[in-house]
Amino acid sequence: MSSLPLTRDLVLVGGGHTHALVLRSWGMNPLPGVRVTVINPGPTAPYSGMLPGFVAGHYTRQELDIDLVKLARFAGARIINGYATGIDTDARTIHVAGRPPIAYDVAAIDVGITSAMPDLPGFTSHAIPAKPLGTFASRWDAFRAQADAPQIAIIGGGVAGAELALAMAHALRDKQPTVRLIDRSRVLAALGYKARQKMLAALTASNVEIIEDAEVTEIFAQGVVLRDGRTIRSDFTNGAAGAKPHDWIAQTGLDLHEGFITVDANLQSSAPEIFAVGDCAHLSHDPRPKAGVYAVREAPVLFDNLRAALSGGELRPYKPQRDYLKLISLGAKSALAEKFGTAREGPLLWKLKNYIDRKFMDQFDTLPAMPAPALPRTVALGLKDALGDKPMCGGCGAKVGRATLQTVLRDQFGDDAAEVQPGQVMSTDHLRALTHDPVLMTRIAAVHALGDIWAMGATPQAATANLILPRLSAALQERTMAEIMTTASEVFAKAGAKIIGGHSSLGDELTIGFTVTGLTQNPITLAGAQPGDTLIITKPIGSGTVMAAEMAGQANGEDVIRCLDLMMQDQAAASVILRNAHAMTDITGFGLAGHLRGICDASGVGAALDLDAIPLMDGALALSGAGVRSTLFEDNRTSAGPINGPGIDLLFDPQTAGGLLAAVPAAISDKALKALQEAGYTAAVIGQITEGSQITTC
Repeated sequence: MSSLPLTRDLVLVGGGHTHALVLRSWGMNPLPGVRVTVINPGPTAPYSGMLPGFVAGHYTRQELDIDLVKLARFAGARIINGYATGIDTDARTIHVAGRPPIAYDVAAIDVGITSAMPDLPGFTSHAIPAKPLGTFASRWDAFRAQADAPQIAIIGGGVAGAELALAMAHALRDKQPTVRLIDRSRVLAALGYKARQKMLAALTASNVEIIEDAEVTEIFAQGVVLRDGRTIRSDFTNGAAGAKPHDWIAQTGLDLHEGFITVDANLQSSAPEIFAVGDCAHLSHDPRPKAGVYAVREAPVLFDNLRAALSGGELRPYKPQRDYLKLISLGAKSALAEKFGTAREGPLLWKLKNYIDRKFMDQFDTLPAMPAPALPRTVALGLKDALGDKPMCGGCGAKVGRATLQTVLRDQFGDDAAEVQPGQVMSTDHLRALTHDPVLMTRIAAVHALGDIWAMGATPQAATANLILPRLSAALQERTMAEIMTTASEVFAKAGAKIIGGHSSLGDELTIGFTVTGLTQNPITLAGAQPGDTLIITKPIGSGTVMAAEMAGQANGEDVIRCLDLMMQDQAAASVILRNAHAMTDITGFGLAGHLRGICDASGVGAALDLDAIPLMDGALALSGAGVRSTLFEDNRTSAGPINGPGIDLLFDPQTAGGLLAAVPAAISDKALKALQEAGYTAAVIGQITEGSQITTC
């Protein structure tokens, strides 16, 4: 994190093509003092230009998607996984369900368009709109895999609908598909005469049935009903018509044109601090059709104007071109090109389109390596070794190793929490930020601190907050504190506890911690495990590896989001279910092996682990196999003692807000496991307690 104070908030609403390019440019040339946030419903943003090729089977889903999590990390931005639901232009806040309002000094909106088709009776239950692209792509993937002699109906005979019809016919060509393209008037009416004739010929050659002057009035499980009473059979009904602005935009108070945000030549809305681009915007100075090419070419202008608005510079106008080359997929690896009324088709044009699309996506797949700050020429002995070859991890990957703590604390090293008086336990914990989002980090830190209380079978009682904020302006301090404390109060209230005070200061980076008390008459400690007990874990492991990879830009965005979701999952219900355990701990910085070693040492027992039974976070095994390690890995491997066996590296992976590890009497383990799984935990039996002191694997 930069040592310069942050003084302004830039919020990008939506992960459209323009914003993706702005994030890439920002990563290469950030404006000092600006905190960047991107809000998007999902970790990826599908590239519309490659969607027909994906549907046809020419591209994989991974090739279709821009990884916004990786892009945000490159740009030094926080990413918020959620839908924007509104903007308060007076308070300058953006609303996302399930979290405090997000304040902005400057904002930009690039949320594209949505579909009016769900308003059609039966559509929501029995059909799928072409937009949002991500949802459609997932549904198509599943349908294509199991389709047999499918009947397909596409509602909307524009270019997008025709492209999808050709792509679907090609993808299912060996399964005898029937593809119908339905339009309420005339298909492909927006194309010039030559281009339209060539597209019609392509549809005919692919056996796509065209149904014109036919309005769909209802959709049911087996097909669609037309206004004239006809019924059209369909196993997969797709809506490619009725594009409209998102409903929440109408409530922003911004000037609109047919529901789209009106912007001037500088891409500014009627509120000068809000910009809008792409399909959600209307260019009042020079109206243009909704097309991705304009969004792409708006990116450098938006980037410059956002920097100018945040630094007091001069804005520059966007000048859209009069026409552009339209490249339309024809199902197979062939394409149609149209510009200025001239149309051509053939495989060479597909190669051109494929080259343009892949070149666009390559800039997100191969982000440039930005140089680290250079060290002074002369430094103290040992400095380079202490720095290591990669940045220090966040979360529990940044804690002091188990061996060091054992040496220094000696008799004070042991249980997760201390019994300060009969019936009351207390613990404290804090985390170095592993995400730029204070709300996410607060949820994780709170669940992490509460884990020590839950691990002793106690009910949380009260907490104090301990915060270190990075250097921020007074306004950003207030915004950040509001997000943190609102979130913390919510998490602790859900757990049955109350925040009763705390302390805050400024430092180099965000650190969040809590001191927590809990109530229990029978604390569950590390000591008490008995040979024959069943070992149960309540969460998958692998968070240290996934987050280390995320810091290095090597993790898949979807895996990162799932990892963060698991870290935010509380263990309240699990603690209640496991209150008959003989011994219990929460798995955090020392990894599964280190915390199991703690139980074994305190109880005077050994353990046998079934490696295949241990649940792993998505992506963790592949990343570990590729050599990705948290900075605490080596210390954990050393301090866990001798553990032999292949594929054991993830046992030493430090976990943040990890699950509970319990030694449960064998007689009740099946019942406990079933209850945990019914409560929503990815719980598993991973081994048993044995005689001796060794930890073995199989």
